[in-house]
Amino acid sequence: MELNIRAIAYGFGTTLLLGLLSGFTIPFTTVTLPVLGFGLIGVIGGLVAGYMVATGMTDGAVNGLVATMLGAIIVAIGLVIFNILFEGVFFGLTTFAAAIVLIAVAGIPGVVGGALGSMLHDRSEARRSRPAA
Repeated sequence: MELNIRAIAYGFGTTLLLGLLSGFTIPFTTVTLPVLGFGLIGVIGGLVAGYMVATGMTDGAVNGLVATMLGAIIVAIGLVIFNILFEGVFFGLTTFAAAIVLIAVAGIPGVVGGALGSMLHDRSEARRSRPAA
Protein backbone atom coordinates (compact mmCIF):
# COMPACT_ATOMS: atom_id res chain seq x y z
CA MET A 1 0.00 0.00 0.00
CA GLU A 2 1.54 3.24 -1.17
CA LEU A 3 0.22 6.76 -0.79
CA ASN A 4 0.79 8.95 -3.83
CA ILE A 5 0.85 12.57 -2.67
CA ARG A 6 0.22 13.92 -6.15
CA ALA A 7 -2.83 11.70 -6.63
CA ILE A 8 -4.17 12.65 -3.21
CA ALA A 9 -3.66 16.36 -3.99
CA TYR A 10 -5.57 16.10 -7.29
CA GLY A 11 -8.39 14.10 -5.70
CA PHE A 12 -8.51 16.49 -2.75
CA GLY A 13 -8.64 19.50 -5.05
CA THR A 14 -11.44 17.95 -7.09
CA THR A 15 -13.43 17.05 -3.99
CA LEU A 16 -12.91 20.49 -2.48
CA LEU A 17 -13.81 22.34 -5.67
CA LEU A 18 -16.95 20.32 -6.32
CA GLY A 19 -17.96 20.49 -2.66
CA LEU A 20 -17.63 24.26 -2.51
CA LEU A 21 -19.18 24.97 -5.91
CA SER A 22 -22.13 22.68 -5.42
CA GLY A 23 -25.24 24.76 -4.96
CA PHE A 24 -23.75 28.25 -5.39
CA THR A 25 -25.88 30.85 -7.09
CA ILE A 26 -24.64 32.98 -9.96
CA PRO A 27 -24.83 36.65 -8.90
CA PHE A 28 -27.47 38.93 -10.43
CA THR A 29 -29.34 35.98 -11.98
CA THR A 30 -31.80 33.38 -10.83
CA VAL A 31 -29.51 30.55 -11.94
CA THR A 32 -28.02 28.14 -9.43
CA LEU A 33 -25.37 25.54 -10.05
CA PRO A 34 -26.61 21.96 -9.67
CA VAL A 35 -26.33 20.51 -6.20
CA LEU A 36 -24.23 17.36 -6.23
CA GLY A 37 -24.60 14.89 -3.42
CA PHE A 38 -21.61 14.01 -1.29
CA GLY A 39 -21.71 10.50 -2.75
CA LEU A 40 -21.21 11.68 -6.32
CA ILE A 41 -18.57 14.20 -5.24
CA GLY A 42 -16.75 11.43 -3.37
CA VAL A 43 -16.85 9.11 -6.37
CA ILE A 44 -15.52 11.82 -8.70
CA GLY A 45 -12.74 12.84 -6.26
CA GLY A 46 -11.79 9.21 -5.69
CA LEU A 47 -11.90 8.56 -9.44
CA VAL A 48 -9.38 11.33 -10.05
CA ALA A 49 -7.08 10.12 -7.27
CA GLY A 50 -7.37 6.47 -8.35
CA TYR A 51 -6.65 7.30 -11.99
CA MET A 52 -3.39 9.00 -10.99
CA VAL A 53 -2.17 5.87 -9.16
CA ALA A 54 -0.46 3.31 -11.36
CA THR A 55 0.35 0.65 -8.76
CA GLY A 56 -2.93 -1.23 -8.50
CA MET A 57 -6.55 -1.17 -7.51
CA THR A 58 -5.89 -1.37 -3.77
CA ASP A 59 -3.60 1.65 -3.85
CA GLY A 60 -6.17 3.52 -5.95
CA ALA A 61 -8.86 2.78 -3.39
CA VAL A 62 -6.67 3.91 -0.47
CA ASN A 63 -5.63 7.11 -2.24
CA GLY A 64 -9.26 7.81 -3.18
CA LEU A 65 -10.27 7.32 0.47
CA VAL A 66 -7.62 9.72 1.76
CA ALA A 67 -8.34 12.37 -0.89
CA THR A 68 -12.10 12.26 -0.35
CA MET A 69 -11.83 12.32 3.43
CA LEU A 70 -9.47 15.33 3.37
CA GLY A 71 -11.79 17.20 1.02
CA ALA A 72 -14.83 16.38 3.15
CA ILE A 73 -13.06 17.52 6.30
CA ILE A 74 -12.11 20.89 4.82
CA VAL A 75 -15.61 21.50 3.42
CA ALA A 76 -17.15 20.50 6.76
CA ILE A 77 -14.87 22.88 8.66
CA GLY A 78 -15.94 25.69 6.35
CA LEU A 79 -19.62 24.88 6.81
CA VAL A 80 -19.31 24.73 10.59
CA ILE A 81 -17.48 28.08 10.72
CA PHE A 82 -20.08 29.76 8.50
CA ASN A 83 -22.92 28.32 10.56
CA ILE A 84 -21.38 29.52 13.80
CA LEU A 85 -20.78 33.00 12.38
CA PHE A 86 -24.14 33.49 10.71
CA GLU A 87 -26.61 31.21 12.49
CA GLY A 88 -25.26 30.86 16.01
CA VAL A 89 -23.42 28.37 18.17
CA PHE A 90 -26.28 25.88 18.41
CA PHE A 91 -26.61 25.47 14.64
CA GLY A 92 -22.84 25.38 14.33
CA LEU A 93 -22.60 22.50 16.80
CA THR A 94 -25.50 20.73 15.10
CA THR A 95 -23.71 21.07 11.77
CA PHE A 96 -20.53 19.76 13.41
CA ALA A 97 -22.31 16.64 14.64
CA ALA A 98 -23.84 16.02 11.22
CA ALA A 99 -20.48 16.69 9.53
CA ILE A 100 -18.75 13.97 11.56
CA VAL A 101 -21.25 11.42 10.30
CA LEU A 102 -21.00 12.67 6.71
CA ILE A 103 -17.19 12.58 6.79
CA ALA A 104 -17.27 8.97 7.94
CA VAL A 105 -19.78 8.06 5.24
CA ALA A 106 -17.98 10.09 2.52
CA GLY A 107 -15.07 7.66 2.57
CA ILE A 108 -17.10 4.85 1.01
CA PRO A 109 -17.71 6.61 -2.35
CA GLY A 110 -14.05 7.67 -2.33
CA VAL A 111 -12.93 4.06 -2.06
CA VAL A 112 -15.28 3.01 -4.88
CA GLY A 113 -14.16 5.92 -7.07
CA GLY A 114 -10.48 5.23 -6.36
CA ALA A 115 -10.82 1.58 -7.31
CA LEU A 116 -12.72 2.48 -10.50
CA GLY A 117 -10.16 5.14 -11.41
CA SER A 118 -7.31 2.68 -10.96
CA MET A 119 -9.12 0.12 -13.12
CA LEU A 120 -9.69 2.74 -15.82
CA HIS A 121 -6.02 3.68 -15.70
CA ASP A 122 -4.96 0.06 -16.08
CA ARG A 123 -7.39 -0.40 -18.97
CA SER A 124 -6.21 2.69 -20.85
CA GLU A 125 -2.60 1.66 -20.29
CA ALA A 126 -3.35 -1.78 -21.75
CA ARG A 127 -4.94 -0.14 -24.80
CA ARG A 128 -1.88 2.04 -25.37
CA SER A 129 0.44 -0.96 -25.28
CA ARG A 130 -1.44 -2.85 -28.03
CA PRO A 131 0.06 -2.64 -31.49
CA ALA A 132 -1.94 -0.77 -34.09
CA ALA A 133 -3.65 -2.96 -36.68
